[in-house]
Amino acid sequence: MIHPAKLTLVALASLGLLLSQSCQKSPEAADPTDPAGSGTTAAPTQPTETAVVNLYSARHYDVDETLYQEFQEKTGIEVQVIQGEADELIERIRNEGAQSPADVFMAADAGRLWRAAEAGILQPVDSAVLEASIPEYLREPTGLWFGLTKRARVLVYNPDRVQPTDLSTYEALAEPQWQGRVCVRSSSNIYNQSLLGSMIETLGVPATEAWAAGLVANLARPPEGGDTNQIEAVAAGQCDVAIVNHYYWARMAKSDQPAEQEVVAKTAIFFPNQDDRGTHVNISGGGVTVSAPHRDNAVALLEFLVTPEAQAVFAEGNNEYPVVEGVSLDPIVAKLGKFKVDEVNVASYGRNNPEVVKLVDRVDWR
Repeated sequence: MIHPAKLTLVALASLGLLLSQSCQKSPEAADPTDPAGSGTTAAPTQPTETAVVNLYSARHYDVDETLYQEFQEKTGIEVQVIQGEADELIERIRNEGAQSPADVFMAADAGRLWRAAEAGILQPVDSAVLEASIPEYLREPTGLWFGLTKRARVLVYNPDRVQPTDLSTYEALAEPQWQGRVCVRSSSNIYNQSLLGSMIETLGVPATEAWAAGLVANLARPPEGGDTNQIEAVAAGQCDVAIVNHYYWARMAKSDQPAEQEVVAKTAIFFPNQDDRGTHVNISGGGVTVSAPHRDNAVALLEFLVTPEAQAVFAEGNNEYPVVEGVSLDPIVAKLGKFKVDEVNVASYGRNNPEVVKLVDRVDWR
């Protein structure tokens, strides 16, 4: 990239040449917007964007760095990344205000993307590429943010104690036969909150609250740990079934650690609600910040991340489902089989979040 100072020297030299060629005007009368001395005013030249895009990301995966490097090699635009927790990054961008260097905000959950939009830090993007590549239910309706990968919230079960025919829906886990047999992480976890938000959108608040109360009554232990801990609890016989994101199990299935291979051997995956609305999916996604100093570069990055090549890297490198149709899956994930997806718009997860927070408190889901 040419240094800005050199660009300035080149521009001044060119201007001097043009002025010297104008025999009708003196240097003092020369108009820089009328370089040919024609007496008409030309449109001012627009400055070229610096070849950089500043990304504030709550994703923490090595595969992302590979994609950013590929983007730079393809476009010449360097991706400068600041990582942190989503809520912290949202607050940071708010505090930086109009002077924020952030161009793109990325989060690993639709609920957090909704929070970013509510905080006023995102601007709408009108991109034919993004709209053609990403199904409508996986993006914010006004273009404030876009899903880039999918994560299925599945049931993991112990095949020695549960048959696939025993399983059916999320709702069924609240029925009496599952008393003392279910594990799930805390209701403060955004993945669970987004699941509840989607259920409110489809079933309404009363039905969702009744389900949450029944689920709490059927817990084998108080909520603790992350999704990996729930899978381990099922393998250890502490519970028979748990609610988790699929890629945690896939990550363990690809591990070379004997302990994790043992856990995988004692568990299996089930996609709930296949006979009605489909399995809940969440997203990882991003949007352009409201004060993005390199807006065009920001849009270019998002558009690059939905190319088939980039989607394949997401899928194979981090066990996620692509948002673009026809992209190959990681072999382990592919073995889980095809499933029906709940196509409720992901923006509803965040929109319903305030009601979710009150709901889980009422049913004492800790």
